[in-house]
Amino acid sequence: MARRHGRDSESLETHPARDDLALRTACEDAAMGRWDAPRDVIAASGRDWDRRVFRLQILARHGVRLRWAETWVAAEPGNPDAVVMLAHVQALRAILAGESQDRELLDSAWQTCLRAADALPPDPSPWLVLMALTRTLAPDAKLMQQLWAEARRRDPYSREGHHELLAYLMPRHQGSSAMMFDWAHERAQLAPRGTPIAVLLLVAQAEHYRHRTQQDPQNLRLVIHSWTDRPDVDLVLDHWWSFRSPRRHANFIDDAHYLAHALSFAGRYAEAVEVFEEIGPYMSQLPWALCGDAEQLFRSHREQALKPARANAGRWRRSI
Repeated sequence: MARRHGRDSESLETHPARDDLALRTACEDAAMGRWDAPRDVIAASGRDWDRRVFRLQILARHGVRLRWAETWVAAEPGNPDAVVMLAHVQALRAILAGESQDRELLDSAWQTCLRAADALPPDPSPWLVLMALTRTLAPDAKLMQQLWAEARRRDPYSREGHHELLAYLMPRHQGSSAMMFDWAHERAQLAPRGTPIAVLLLVAQAEHYRHRTQQDPQNLRLVIHSWTDRPDVDLVLDHWWSFRSPRRHANFIDDAHYLAHALSFAGRYAEAVEVFEEIGPYMSQLPWALCGDAEQLFRSHREQALKPARANAGRWRRSI
């Protein structure tokens, strides 16, 4: 849970595990080349595919330059968790190496993903990794749709799967702003209320702003800000925030940052208060970094939102 203490002097939390304390412990072990804690925390995720994918992604960052994932598979070759962990690590290595490298890393990661899919057929995470590899290293629209269908069959409202396909449709990858927005609107309208799929709209808007800034940075700064008078913000509030589950999804902090950012830049600070309170001290570079210094913007907008709330609380206490 987010810690509540003085905001002005508060040091922000930047650990990618956010408020997943069990995952933080596993990351510490992984950073020292040990796989015991990663094994336990992945097993504890059970069939919560959302939490499982999140934990695998964060742990993979600690396996790129170490060999503990390979050691784990060698020790427990029949453990589906070990195989899918190795798939995430190998895929991240291939993505970081980029297209300039030979295809050996890509081929190894691809084969390990298929092996992981066979080891635990209901698990969507191998298919999500294949989507990431296709988006970054082997663009193929037909293949991407096939992988997306496999992922959806296992987890129809996978937060990660939706974000992966949205990324594929971004103008800097294989799509355009129109394709990106059309798909985000379609998925946001179809998803059940309470699921964070509607946040795709804010991610698309942030990406559109980034794309326009790169194309014409000086002129863009002269126009009305991209988040002013955007009905998409209301849709996110109505479809996700107002009906969100008391049990946070794994990427809750990241999604809440997109909402806090959109509300802040639209000048809707009264509505942003609750969002900032739920975020607590957990910092995210995106989407704040698209508009300037991420930490400075986060702190200043949070202060502007929370100042009236604190003043009202003080008046209420004095009236008692």
